[in-house]
Amino acid sequence: MTKTTEKKPAAKRGRPKSTVAKKPAVKKTTAKRGRPKATATPKPAVKKTAGKRGRPKSATTPKPAVQKTTAKRGRPKAAATQKPAVKQTAGKRGRPKATAASKPAVKQTAGKRGRPKAAATQKPAVKKTPAKRGRPKSTAASKPAVKKPAGKRGRPKSTTVKKAASALEKSSAIQLAIAPIGWTNDDLPELGGQIPFEQCVSEMALAGFTGSEVGNKYPKDPAILNKALKLRGLTICNAWFSSFLTTKPYEEVEADFIKHRDFLYAVGARVIGAAEQGHSIQGQDKPIFDAKPVFSADEWKLLTEGLNKLGKRAAEKGMKLTYHHHMGTGVQTAAEIDRLMENTDPKLLGLLYDTGHLVFSGEDHLAVLEKWMSRIRHVHLKDMRPAIRKQAAAEKWPFLKAVKAGVFTVPGDGCIDFVPVFRALQKAKYSGWWVVEAEQDPAKANPLEYAIKARSYIWEKADI
Repeated sequence: MTKTTEKKPAAKRGRPKSTVAKKPAVKKTTAKRGRPKATATPKPAVKKTAGKRGRPKSATTPKPAVQKTTAKRGRPKAAATQKPAVKQTAGKRGRPKATAASKPAVKQTAGKRGRPKAAATQKPAVKKTPAKRGRPKSTAASKPAVKKPAGKRGRPKSTTVKKAASALEKSSAIQLAIAPIGWTNDDLPELGGQIPFEQCVSEMALAGFTGSEVGNKYPKDPAILNKALKLRGLTICNAWFSSFLTTKPYEEVEADFIKHRDFLYAVGARVIGAAEQGHSIQGQDKPIFDAKPVFSADEWKLLTEGLNKLGKRAAEKGMKLTYHHHMGTGVQTAAEIDRLMENTDPKLLGLLYDTGHLVFSGEDHLAVLEKWMSRIRHVHLKDMRPAIRKQAAAEKWPFLKAVKAGVFTVPGDGCIDFVPVFRALQKAKYSGWWVVEAEQDPAKANPLEYAIKARSYIWEKADI
């Protein structure tokens, strides 16, 4: 009697499978290249999934309702139930990443050129920034708000205070001011007529000056003027006074002088710059060299005695009276300056030294500086353009025509070398104001631009 034939299912590639009863739910799966894997019962819920490039993982018994899905390239993927939200992701360039649970919010990020970066928790807010040409810059905390300003042509400028800047800004001996005549002209109202007072003083402060002389647009009320100046860090250092001692009674001149003195005192000035306007041609249509006035002996006496008296009135308020030699007046040349100084009291009258007017007149400005250094109480730094002066002399121009043509300019823009001037003042331990004064047409010479140019030149050349 024959036994009922029991069919054996064919295995892969024709090899017969064993008919021995197997333990329930334990299967023998084919390993790589047909070699059988052990059928020991694995721990539940542990799966083997297909790795990168199709390599199969251990095939433990899956839980019910778990299907096998096809992995890449057709190889079957184990369908064991996975833990929620735990994934196996591919690393950089196909390298598999570990599927072990990582700490929350800690990621492995790719470093430069694909190299993996360590996922260890870093200190917050500490970054490595690239330095020049890709070299890493140290992340050590640097001192805040310390910058190096760029110098000429982009080269970094040293933050060390220059000697000149230190002397001009920190020393009480020398203070730097600028006259408003580069913005608005008292003798030629059409020059800068549209420029308001506020623009004038604001640009002075912007250019780095701390003092100003008084112009024709400045408020006449000391309280209003002081408020406007204080907002900009400025103070009044001087104002021109027109004396007529050779042509008017002294009492009339003195009354005007006292009024002028008291105004200046109220706005902080301690210097008064007077210039004799008796017989002056500076505002007239006469040749500046050929028609210049010359005082008689009596006029010299009226002038020198009158100035001594005004000097006493200035001293009553602790102020200094200085004399401003000027083109087109009776005190213009070096010889005339000598006569004035020799016949006045050094305690009552000082000299307002003006480089531009001396050079325009054809004088040796350094010789005047050395000779009367002990009397100098105020300084005007004014440069000159020699080509325009030559034309003015040859064509017999009046003074104001030469001004409109641009005979004067700021230090560093004309023909005068100011270094010997600065050194001589330093050697003599001069104490007071240096005032940039250069009357120009603001339509041709932008006042702010030229103020900055003068300031930069003095910083560079005043080695004190």
